[in-house]
Amino acid sequence: MEEPVIAPAGTPPEAQVTPMPQDPSSARSLFTTTLAWMRDLLLSVVLAVVIILFVYQPVKVEGTSMMPALEDKERIFINKFVYRFGIGSIDRGDMIVFWFPGDQTKSYIKRVIGLPGDTIEVDHGAVLVNGKKLDESYVPDEYRDQISLSARVVPEGNYFVLGDHRSSSNDSRSWGMLPRGFIYGKAVFVYWPIERMGVLK
Repeated sequence: MEEPVIAPAGTPPEAQVTPMPQDPSSARSLFTTTLAWMRDLLLSVVLAVVIILFVYQPVKVEGTSMMPALEDKERIFINKFVYRFGIGSIDRGDMIVFWFPGDQTKSYIKRVIGLPGDTIEVDHGAVLVNGKKLDESYVPDEYRDQISLSARVVPEGNYFVLGDHRSSSNDSRSWGMLPRGFIYGKAVFVYWPIERMGVLK
């Protein structure tokens, strides 16, 4: 005769697991959640593509003509929307990206110095706008040169642009005024390297 097993007083009963019946609604809920997640992911990708194509575009700086504001091999974002449809004006001091008039397969980045109607003159490296010396604190002394340029008026629909590293820049002093139609973006943000990350002023 088999002896019964007696548990000592106070011993909890054995834990048991009772299988739960499969709820069809939980499977539908998981499918709906997955579908919503995929929809949100797809929407995010499409939105990112639209932003990159029409608003912000990552580009790499090549060359030293905009030092020290921009260094060779830095990665920056340019705003391609700000100058479209007359939304934003091109202002003196803006760092603009444009197709080089001499070879439209190349993009350059320079700083706007002269606006339409301005009289621009360069006297041994010092830039004069409408007869007044331009305050260029963004150009260190070691990056200046002694080039002179006789006074000239910026035609309507054109801009006079210079690189900050004057002794290393191919700009309006060499090839003349920049037509508005060649400008397609404004440099706004450095994102690489990390230690240089920040908004461009």
